[in-house]
Amino acid sequence: MINFDIDIIADLPHERLKTMRDAGDRALECLRVLALTDDNIVGELIKNEETFYEWNHYPDGDVYDPVSHSQYYYHAHPPEERSGEHGHFHTFLRPKGMPGGMKSAPVDDYEAPRDPDDALSHLVAISMNAAGLPIRLFVTNRWVTGEIWYIADDVCRMLDCFAIDHAQPSWPVNMWVSAMVQLFDPQIRALVAARDVAVAAWRDGHPGANVFEDRDFEVAAALDIDIDAQRGAIARALAHAKG
Repeated sequence: MINFDIDIIADLPHERLKTMRDAGDRALECLRVLALTDDNIVGELIKNEETFYEWNHYPDGDVYDPVSHSQYYYHAHPPEERSGEHGHFHTFLRPKGMPGGMKSAPVDDYEAPRDPDDALSHLVAISMNAAGLPIRLFVTNRWVTGEIWYIADDVCRMLDCFAIDHAQPSWPVNMWVSAMVQLFDPQIRALVAARDVAVAAWRDGHPGANVFEDRDFEVAAALDIDIDAQRGAIARALAHAKG
């Protein structure tokens, strides 16, 4: 777990704070509407599945937005591997949706994919508990998702591009996942920066090993989250700015 001082939210630009506030409103509205029928984010996504299997992607084939080129899926590990977690969302951005001039990191074993748009970047994973509520954000080593590696600064530039703006397989889930990336923007940036520090430290401690393919190095950085606490910090920052 990394340390994150939520008070640094007060130093963010006013427009960023408003974007985060609006994202928080959307995230809570999705939860509210689903709760009216005793549903939740995870249950809504897998409601048509007869059996929920560990490791499978939900939905099958992932969720992809052909306009923004954003992508996500949900899956679960065995319970003993993820204490307190039901499963997690993995979020990605493909090259056609990335800011201009983006290039993958110059790592020794890089192999360009056959389709250039397969050079996708993982952004962040969102852990969910058994009640279908978010509990944690984390970022991973490359082998975990099969992504193409981009340096932290470039991944952070991608965050504003992530959005799933259609209704399949679930409008509230798509809206919620998109909103969460915006709501926790400063935390995600901190995690991605910590990821690169962790990779460098692991490489230094394991000379001769390929850090990106080391199965003993899976989660690079993680952080517990609380939507209400985040919204409260944003509200205080905006109130202070007005004052």
